[in-house]
Amino acid sequence: MGVSLRQKVAVGSYVLRQRLAGRKRYPLVLMLEPLFRCNLACFGCGKIDYPDAILNKRLSVKECLDAVDECGAPMVAIPGGEPLIHKEIGEIVKGIVARKKFVSLCTNALLLEKKLHLFEPSPYLFFSVHLDGLKEHHDKSVCMEGGFEKAVSAVKAAKAKGFAVNVNCTIFDGHPAEDIAAFLDLTEELGVGVSISPGYAYERAPDQQHFLNRRKTKELFRRVFALGKFKNWNLTHSSMFLDFLAGNQEFHCTPWGMPTRNIFGWQKPCYLLGEGYAKTFAELMETTDWNLYGTGRYEKCANCMAHCGYEATAADAMMKHPLQAAMIAWRGVKTEGEMAPEISLAGQRPAQYVFDGQVQQRLSEIRAAEAREKAAKTASATAA
Repeated sequence: MGVSLRQKVAVGSYVLRQRLAGRKRYPLVLMLEPLFRCNLACFGCGKIDYPDAILNKRLSVKECLDAVDECGAPMVAIPGGEPLIHKEIGEIVKGIVARKKFVSLCTNALLLEKKLHLFEPSPYLFFSVHLDGLKEHHDKSVCMEGGFEKAVSAVKAAKAKGFAVNVNCTIFDGHPAEDIAAFLDLTEELGVGVSISPGYAYERAPDQQHFLNRRKTKELFRRVFALGKFKNWNLTHSSMFLDFLAGNQEFHCTPWGMPTRNIFGWQKPCYLLGEGYAKTFAELMETTDWNLYGTGRYEKCANCMAHCGYEATAADAMMKHPLQAAMIAWRGVKTEGEMAPEISLAGQRPAQYVFDGQVQQRLSEIRAAEAREKAAKTASATAA
């Protein structure tokens, strides 16, 4: 399953309305994280190293649906943590689908077969199963033997029940182009679309040795796309984004294109970087100094080429240069010759490390709320 015509038309008309209204910054996909807790501990993940008091917190159904309404993006991605751990995930998805928003439920699939009964097939819902390549690479990535077989089994089970299914694949250094191509051949056999992106170098990820820099990313994807000529891989990205991965476009990221709402609030500036939080979406858009972030501006962004930062940029580029986008889609991505100029890192500001302070602030808030709740219960019992 790739991107449906219904979704292409809905998103295209949404983008056109934003441009006709003169809006320079608007959301394309809401990244809705209802929890951080996960049932895996992947070596490249920087999302799960929180104290239990935070890992045990959940966004309510109302908070999730309010975020969808507040943001207004036509698409909602639900990552985590592992969203299927959330006891009300079925209600959350049902509420989003009822709003006719396209929902991508991201999952490692360990619980998917057991939880399929919570959902109904819909043109507005698809499961995005985390699958980082063939068995050896995937199981190493998720630090679990047998993870690959479980994920593939869940993909087949979901498809058999009429659900639309894609897979999302994160690429790390040391993953040969030939193995990636073989994996994409497998996804063609499974009949699923593929979202593929280089891993972001989370500062708190357990393994810091296997993140790709930008040059390696471009060279790797050129080799992969060269191997894929005349094949029917269903890559669920715009032609411009794929061209960017191969080093043929010089893009700056669009962090507001995929805003994030999680248990802390609206995350500044993007899904990959948590450097502050706003209480509302409007506050996020109005108070974030967007010029402080991005490759060439901030050290933490130096090597980022992730889809959540650049797919919205590519979508805007397609609107500005439709003929170029059409030619790339027709001819395929260029895999030889000179690459587009790289963004200079000479003027980037040094990284700031604010994670510990944010965690302590959130823990203080949780403890204060628990103390108020305990006091209220004591007062109620005394009064009774």
